Amino acid sequence: MAVTAALPSRLAHTDRDRVLITPEGVALPMTVASRGARAGALLLDFTFLTIVFIVITIALVSLAGGLAALLSRLDTVGSEAPAALQLVVVVWIITSFLLRYAWFLGFELGPRGATPGKRLTGIRIAARDGGRLTAEMVIARNLLRDIELFLPIAFIASAGADSTPAWLTATGWFAIFLLFPFFNRDRLRAGDVIAGTWVVEAPRRKLEAPVALPAPTQGPQYRFTEAELAVYGEYELQTLERILREDRNPALAAVQTAIAGKINRQDGAEDPRAFLEAYYGELRARLEAGMRMGRRKVDKHTWED
Repeated sequence: MAVTAALPSRLAHTDRDRVLITPEGVALPMTVASRGARAGALLLDFTFLTIVFIVITIALVSLAGGLAALLSRLDTVGSEAPAALQLVVVVWIITSFLLRYAWFLGFELGPRGATPGKRLTGIRIAARDGGRLTAEMVIARNLLRDIELFLPIAFIASAGADSTPAWLTATGWFAIFLLFPFFNRDRLRAGDVIAGTWVVEAPRRKLEAPVALPAPTQGPQYRFTEAELAVYGEYELQTLERILREDRNPALAAVQTAIAGKINRQDGAEDPRAFLEAYYGELRARLEAGMRMGRRKVDKHTWED
C-alpha cells in the first residue's frame, strides 16, 4: 500500500516536501503546491473561462441578430422569431455549462494532469496513492468544487437577496471550505480528500549529473528492451540516482525487486546493484535521446512535448 512521509531532514527544503511510495515500491520526491499557487491557478482558469464565455456570447448574439434579420426578411409571423431567439439562449446555457466542466475535466485528465492555469503556476494534479489519475478522481474533485463555491449562491437565490439567514449560511459555508486547506498539512481542499488526489509542484527539471558507473565486469551483462525502459521517466530516474549514490544494500535490493517485477524480469536478484546500474544507464540514455527530439517523459505517466 502506498504511503507518504516527510523527507529526511538532510533532503528537506520546505515543510511541503514529501516522498510518495508508488504501488511498484519506488520512492518519488514530491512538493505539495502552495495555497497561493493553487488560488492563482484557479483565478487564471476562471479568467480564461470568462474570456471564452465572452467570445461564445458575442458569437451567439451575432447569430441571433442574423437569424432575427433573416426571419424579418422572410416576413415570418407569429411566435417563430421569439422561439428562434429562445433557442439561441438555450444553446448558450448548454454550451456554457458543458464548457465549464469540459475545461477542468479535459485538461486534468490529459497527460499533464493540469489546466492552463495550473501549468502557468507550475502545479498539477496527482493521485495520492502514486497510481494513475483516473476519471473518477477528476470528476469527484470537480463536482465538489461546485458544492464548495456555487451552492451558497443557491442558498441566497432561493431565500432572496435580502434574507439575512441566507447570507449568514452562505458566508459560513464559504468560510468552512475556503479555510479547509489551512487545517491539513498537505493543503488539500475537500474535493481532494474525497477524490484521493493532491496538487503538487511540477517544475521543468534538467537531469542531474549522471552517476559515475564502474567499468564493465565479467559478471552478468544486463540488456533491456525498449518496452522495459518505457515504463519509467525522469522522476523515477532521479530516485534511482539517489539510491545508487547512497549505496545501501536493503534499498538497492528493494528497488531491484520492484523494477524487475514491473518489467517482468526474473534476473538481477543475485546482484541488485549491477542490475540497477545497467537499467539506470540505459534509461538515462533513452530519456536524453527523447529530450534531444523535443520530448520529455516527466514520470511514468506523463509526457511533455
